Amino acid sequence: MGREAQCVCECDGAVTRVKALIEPPELILRGELRRRLPFSGLRRVRAEGELLRFVAGAETFSLALGSGTAQKWVKAITTPPPTLAKKLGINGEVVVRTIGAVDDDDVLRGALASARAVGDKNAGLILARVNTPAELAGALRKAAKQLAERVPIWFIYPKGRGQELTENEVRSTALAAGIVDTKVCAVSPTLTGLRFVRRREE
Repeated sequence: MGREAQCVCECDGAVTRVKALIEPPELILRGELRRRLPFSGLRRVRAEGELLRFVAGAETFSLALGSGTAQKWVKAITTPPPTLAKKLGINGEVVVRTIGAVDDDDVLRGALASARAVGDKNAGLILARVNTPAELAGALRKAAKQLAERVPIWFIYPKGRGQELTENEVRSTALAAGIVDTKVCAVSPTLTGLRFVRRREE
């Protein structure tokens, strides 16, 4: 959940009360004034005392958030979001094993390009691209040895209603296999991911 605040908004001289929400990559205003403002379209974003000020298109805005909050929102709006590779834990020191075909998302391929290598041996991370319960079960079988060695695995699957595989099914199947979920990640507009790892032995 992003940051949110009930506040007074001034837009080109007109004063209204709004609920403002930071839901990357957008700033959303609801209430008497309604706007969805992509971060990429905001200019001159700054904190002036308790006010968050910015320009969007031809409109000039100020939101009375409080001095500390205004500064935090400036940082949240202007700081570039983490890359998918960073969110997945992929960097130049990690060998990534892939299970399933990474054939439908250029964003995911781009994240894999940040790995030291993509291969089965000495993998420090597994990405399993699955669409169905059968593919999920197959990925668990293929990864069993590495999962026993506590190599983390991301199950990446289609999101939204009407899909063959749901978040609850991914979680319950993985938990039954002795691994626990530790992170969730939006991979793309059509894909989501859950990260699992085997619990440490007591």
